[in-house]
Amino acid sequence: MKEDKQSRREFVKQSSLLAGGLVAAPFLSNAGGFFNSVDDTIKVALIGCGGRGTGAAMQALLTKQNVKLVAMADAFRDRLDSAYAALTDENSEEGNVKAKVAVPEANKFVGFDAYQKAIPLADVVILTTPPGFRPIHFEEAVRQGKHIFMEKPVATDPAGVQRVLRAAEEAKKKKLNVVVGLQRHYQNSYRELLKRVKDGMIGEITSGQVWWNNDGVWVNMRKPGQTEMEYQMRNWYYFNWLCGDHINEQHIHNIDVMNWFKGAYPVKAFGLGGRQVRTGKEYGEIYDHHYVEYHYADGTVLNSQCRHIKGTYAIVDEMLVGTKGVVKCGAAEITSKGKALYKYDRKNENNPYQTEHDELFAAIAKGEFKFADAENGAKSTLTAIMGRMATYSGQVIEWDKTLNSGLSIMPTTFAWDADMPVKPDANGFYPIATPGVTRYFS
Repeated sequence: MKEDKQSRREFVKQSSLLAGGLVAAPFLSNAGGFFNSVDDTIKVALIGCGGRGTGAAMQALLTKQNVKLVAMADAFRDRLDSAYAALTDENSEEGNVKAKVAVPEANKFVGFDAYQKAIPLADVVILTTPPGFRPIHFEEAVRQGKHIFMEKPVATDPAGVQRVLRAAEEAKKKKLNVVVGLQRHYQNSYRELLKRVKDGMIGEITSGQVWWNNDGVWVNMRKPGQTEMEYQMRNWYYFNWLCGDHINEQHIHNIDVMNWFKGAYPVKAFGLGGRQVRTGKEYGEIYDHHYVEYHYADGTVLNSQCRHIKGTYAIVDEMLVGTKGVVKCGAAEITSKGKALYKYDRKNENNPYQTEHDELFAAIAKGEFKFADAENGAKSTLTAIMGRMATYSGQVIEWDKTLNSGLSIMPTTFAWDADMPVKPDANGFYPIATPGVTRYFS
């Protein structure tokens, strides 16, 4: 998943961090939800042991706090074993955290219910499974009173967003810290740009342009003997109940920047998209390009592009236009009529993937309730879902109607032989949304 000029993996690598999977561990809390261990050890459980999970676990273990990974959970044993091997590799260039990995065989859990067994063992849980499972896992972690780091997006359908919003309210009541992996919120240059926007340097934001255009990501081909559930989970990026399409899984970063700087969420969306190049059966049901026009209540318009097509112009960036100036996030500068008003000094840039963990674990160690990212994570996720629904249908998709629709695309049961929400035809191809035919609302 490459960003413009520098991929997430490259960023993490250059900052001596492992791009991989994470484990969430049990959390001992008092009635206020604060860390209250017998010693100062913060126990972590990793739920979802893929690449992002391994990386998040590494980042948690590289904080200055006394953190130990005590439990790991994944649907697949091979993913769990791969993450464990990476985290205990003494020669890892990202850092040697082997001494902080204390996961006995009894605390390695596999299967759809693995999260239920790992969460009770930890003070903090790291939720890094495919996004479709996020609402279920987040609800359970909140119910058990754990502090949480969870990756974006936090759902793949409106029903999942509703579940996250309800759990987010409960987390705040319990004073549970929740950080969502929209890491630009933890990046120095973005924070400095936002300060100046709030101080009025660009006036009122009237429009924005956001992009995530690049070649695309990995594909896992079907293997003999796989059930439909296993195949879809192994190739999860290409099925909406698991991923939500790349507008949701990746482009949410850029969309979220507009919502964050604007301090608002759009009231409606419409746009266009399709599968022009990436048409093979291995690409499941998702599109290879989306263009969405989002409208905010005050008339502000956001133009959103995302594309996964090799050989095309690549850009991952955000630009916000105000009445007095323009914010160019990738360049970390603010201009007006071509003249520089502000330029961030890149010598002061940080690794936001590490910072989000540094700040989370520091707050937990101090017994502070400081982070409540889940509500914004859910609302920016809904913004991206609205965009997918708009491009799939060709219709205008409204915020309130979407949020209150209760629309779910998840399986009704989780088992290897479960009936799936989307199935291939006799030739192995999946049904594809057709604008003008696919409808969500009458």
